[in-house]
Amino acid sequence: MFRTTLLGALLLAAQIASAQAPAAPATGKAKPVQPAFCAACHTLEPNQMGGYFESAAFKSQAMQLDVGAAAPQILRFDPKALKVIDAGVEKQPDFLKDAKKRHEVQVTYVEKDGVKVASEIRFKPPAKIDPANLIDYAGVAKLVAEGPAKAAYTLIDSRPLPRFQEGAIPTAIHLPFIGFDKFVDRLPKDKNQLVVFYCGGITCTLSPNSLKKAKLLGYTNLRVYREGQPEWASRNYQVTTPAFVKAAYIDRDIPHVMIDARTADDATSGHIKGAVSVPAGQEKAVLKSLPEPKLKAPLIVYDGRGGDQAVTVAQALVKAGQQNVLVLNGGMIGWQAAGYAMESGVPAPTLIAYAPKPRAGSIPMAEFTTLAKKTPADVLILDVRNADEASSGMIKGALLIPDEELAARMAEVPKDKRILTHCLTGIRAEMAYHKLKEAGYNAAFLNNEIEVAKDGSFKITPR
Repeated sequence: MFRTTLLGALLLAAQIASAQAPAAPATGKAKPVQPAFCAACHTLEPNQMGGYFESAAFKSQAMQLDVGAAAPQILRFDPKALKVIDAGVEKQPDFLKDAKKRHEVQVTYVEKDGVKVASEIRFKPPAKIDPANLIDYAGVAKLVAEGPAKAAYTLIDSRPLPRFQEGAIPTAIHLPFIGFDKFVDRLPKDKNQLVVFYCGGITCTLSPNSLKKAKLLGYTNLRVYREGQPEWASRNYQVTTPAFVKAAYIDRDIPHVMIDARTADDATSGHIKGAVSVPAGQEKAVLKSLPEPKLKAPLIVYDGRGGDQAVTVAQALVKAGQQNVLVLNGGMIGWQAAGYAMESGVPAPTLIAYAPKPRAGSIPMAEFTTLAKKTPADVLILDVRNADEASSGMIKGALLIPDEELAARMAEVPKDKRILTHCLTGIRAEMAYHKLKEAGYNAAFLNNEIEVAKDGSFKITPR
């Protein structure tokens, strides 16, 4: 049986704040754009940026990167000139069409007249680790099943605190690579004990770099679970705490599902506010209402104390294909002790309902439909497709400005109206939205596929 204990020391507010505190801003020349924690491992040149690949639109010859706290970056590119490198191997630019979303990338660009044009994009390769220092999923699962006391190991999550709060491998403690030197006391006193590090997957360098630091400190029995949290979450449940649920999901308004694994009577007598009742052994009743696995919906399961009932339901959900299942350490008692919201005297719902948080700036499909069918005077539908695409039909009253021309034709877009952008798939519409937002417009975009007929009628495909 997997254990669901997280060390209480992780809740020390002072340590948490210290480990995650951003470095003081540098004076003088602006630093290259990249997520804050990436700077701990990656140094960029002034004409480079790092982040996560979001999308590429070949019709408008633009790509979008998530660079962390800063606004998404949109770069133009010439398919005939762009150099694409994946794991050290040069690819054709068409590789971007099927490139995995959220893959870490580094982009080199030139900037002219305020427009960034990418000349090279490098997709991060797998981290290089000595095979002798690797441990696979089966090895980690065996350790976790036996527990630290019996198997004599320390499992360490090297990711930043927000990622650890979202869910961790059972029995793991948190020792972030960013702040490693401040928390070396979390390492075992016995330098010959097995220490296993993991982080965010095969391209993540946080755990390999943590291993190097531990080796310099004299530790002799070190391993890295290279596939890390992504593989574990796809094959097993994770664990969390009431405080972490509040910090990672409730305070950040991240949609999630609380699942009460106790009996229906126990759930009625008192349950976490908003929880769904799925008694252990009755999981089949909710399988048809589970979210699509690709959504990776956070499904947080609890029972009285974080024991067998929660584990039974969690394992059933994982078996059904869910990729983000967590067991709440401490269960109902821990939640009550933390003083978080409860309900009593009413039955909990028995079917799971989950709606992912919409992308920033997106407009609900139903609202767009209403406004596009009868557009108010203070709203403008902005069609950012190419002219050849729009020739097959446009929404009545819409203004056509292809995304690649928007920056140069921004003056044609009225500032006294709410601007709703759309394209064929939502990719260029989102890019256009960011350009408009940066220019001070009140804008939103349709993050759906849409087909427009000659008569102006349209069909939107739900995501």
